[in-house]
Amino acid sequence: MTGKELLVRLDSSLAEEIFVKLYGQVGVETARQRYASLIEEILRDTPDWFPRNEFSEVHGDLRIFTAAGRTELGGNHTDHNRGKVLAASIQLDSVAIAAPRQDKKVFFRSTGYPDVLVDLSDLSMKNGEKGTTEALVRGIAAEFAARGAPVGGFTVNAASTVLPGSGLSSSAAVEVLFGRIFDCLYGEGKRSALEIAQIGQKAENVYFGKPCGLMDQTACASGGAVAIDFGDLEHPRVNRIDFDLASAGFALCVVDTRGSHADLTPDYAAIPAEMKAVAAFFGKTVLREIDDEMVRTHAAEIRQAAGDRALLRALHFFNENRRVDTMLSALEKMNAASGGEAKKAALESFLGLVNKSGDSSWELLQNVYSPKNPVRQEVATALALTRDFLEKNCGGKGACRVHGGGFAGTIQVYLPLDTLDSYRAQMEICFGPKSATVLRIRPIGAAEISF
Repeated sequence: MTGKELLVRLDSSLAEEIFVKLYGQVGVETARQRYASLIEEILRDTPDWFPRNEFSEVHGDLRIFTAAGRTELGGNHTDHNRGKVLAASIQLDSVAIAAPRQDKKVFFRSTGYPDVLVDLSDLSMKNGEKGTTEALVRGIAAEFAARGAPVGGFTVNAASTVLPGSGLSSSAAVEVLFGRIFDCLYGEGKRSALEIAQIGQKAENVYFGKPCGLMDQTACASGGAVAIDFGDLEHPRVNRIDFDLASAGFALCVVDTRGSHADLTPDYAAIPAEMKAVAAFFGKTVLREIDDEMVRTHAAEIRQAAGDRALLRALHFFNENRRVDTMLSALEKMNAASGGEAKKAALESFLGLVNKSGDSSWELLQNVYSPKNPVRQEVATALALTRDFLEKNCGGKGACRVHGGGFAGTIQVYLPLDTLDSYRAQMEICFGPKSATVLRIRPIGAAEISF
């Protein structure tokens, strides 16, 4: 479809229906303007946007792609020890207007970021590209080629609303966006969300140089809420489930505490390392290969071999794994409930588990502040203020927990819709303007959109 045709289709009833699914009714007009802006930039056809003296012309129709950011609902720091997680796609996303090219080059422009140009005629890993978007593009293309899929070039004009550094997986969203573009332009769009996620993870691990797990990419690609069991890394089990908080009268949001992530790499690395040290005590690689009864029986020896914190973090892993199963069960009961009281009871059960997950992360996992800098405790402060707010303004209804990696960054909060404005105002007093962001779990992950 041409750009002019797409602009006309943005006002169609089908476009509105899709936008409601992606962004909710309140986000429809903003989405129209956002998509129209990306298309109009292409139609201007100026050297500033598309320098024809450097790039061969695109061919074929313009096509629209989206990839969701994600929020972690349960399973804090369990995936790296082959545990279980519960996560969900959110309305904050990366959107791309793409067209195939006649050559093997990828030209990627994303608002607010430097342009990216990658020549896919060479798919070998480049050490100089480590940590760059170029590495992700080349790595994803290389993985498609390794799987026997055709690979071609494309030109993209993109923009993202996934907040960087917020624990909402802006990088994973871009990875699965690239994967879905390659798949739909050259592979007939047949690959599953899980395979797209695995391709993105492989590129991030090998070409980008970051040893990430698979949770972020899977949640960004899948849509809805997903329970993921990493017991078998090659074939993780993914159970997708709908989750509509607004219909139950609750809002979900994250609060950016504006803490610095600088110098936190050793803190993040210590968590999987200490968990694996407990597994190594039993001659195993990860905690999933043992059970918590073994750990409790040998607690004294583990303390001597790996330390008290390693023991506590191992106990968190086992408790959190069980909690993910129970959280999934609560959501299934909530969806199956025919009456309001049954749905309310299931939601209350789920929120109670969210609080327990938060307690475990704070007390056992110990990732709410860095032990190197105990005077800076932004995440703990946000949790304490939120607990106080929920008790005083919501009758104790709601939940909160550290979100993502921890030590700095964001917390996750569930609270009644009618208290949302006052809660956001309180958080902004402490952490600054726009520190609280409302999330909506959307049913579409990484996909091509057709109006």
